[in-house]
Amino acid sequence: MSIQRLVEIMDRLRDPNGGCPWDREQTLESIVPYTIEEVYEVADSIAQGDMGELCGELGDLLFQVVFYARIASEQGAFNFDDVVHGICEKMVNRHPHVFADAQVADAAEQSVVWEQLKAEERQQRATDGQVGQLDGVAHALPALLRASKLQKRAAKVGFDWPDRGAVLEKVREELAELEAELSLEQGDKRRIADEMGDLLFSCVNLSRHLGFDAESLLRAANGKFESRFSAMESRLLEEGYTLTAADLSVMDAAWDEIKRREGGV
Repeated sequence: MSIQRLVEIMDRLRDPNGGCPWDREQTLESIVPYTIEEVYEVADSIAQGDMGELCGELGDLLFQVVFYARIASEQGAFNFDDVVHGICEKMVNRHPHVFADAQVADAAEQSVVWEQLKAEERQQRATDGQVGQLDGVAHALPALLRASKLQKRAAKVGFDWPDRGAVLEKVREELAELEAELSLEQGDKRRIADEMGDLLFSCVNLSRHLGFDAESLLRAANGKFESRFSAMESRLLEEGYTLTAADLSVMDAAWDEIKRREGGV
């Protein structure tokens, strides 16, 4: 079945005469939360290794693209064919070593070339002269992901820590500054929040220097916490406790036992 069938289904859903009332009333802005949700569901199905689920979630995500294109077409902006044409042109232009006669030694060199081409594209799209190094990093990205992207952009022009040791020292410095604010008898919540943000930003930098993606690390940590908490809850129920009835010492003891069983930290 071709993509055209999906486009036709969307046309029918948005048809003012006989279409779906819910689909007809949607706007570009209103479906953004659904798109973000679908992207995370794709990521979750990959993390779970569920290929059947992944296939379905990719279909849901593709539907979102068709939805946006249909609304844009109604506004006279562009249509789905324009979207396809645009991404095809972009991929060909960004892979001159595949579709032209350019040469790259390896994936690392290709990454450098890719970023250079993206920078050239940003400059070409600019309407007010020079494009800033950090321009174009989407504000709607998850904060950890956006922090990493901003840091990578800055690093490309040499604004970066020389090694992981220097970043680790920066994390210690930010933690000390936060502790200093917390130690004040009348702590300023605004300054505490500012120092906490600096600490988180530095931790993202450390993750990057260690070769990890901070967003993925926190997602994994969330999963570990959720799993251990559920196991702790089950253990307490077996012992006749409920979470509301068990005090912190009882929960801590059960938590530590779960960790020992896992051999984790």
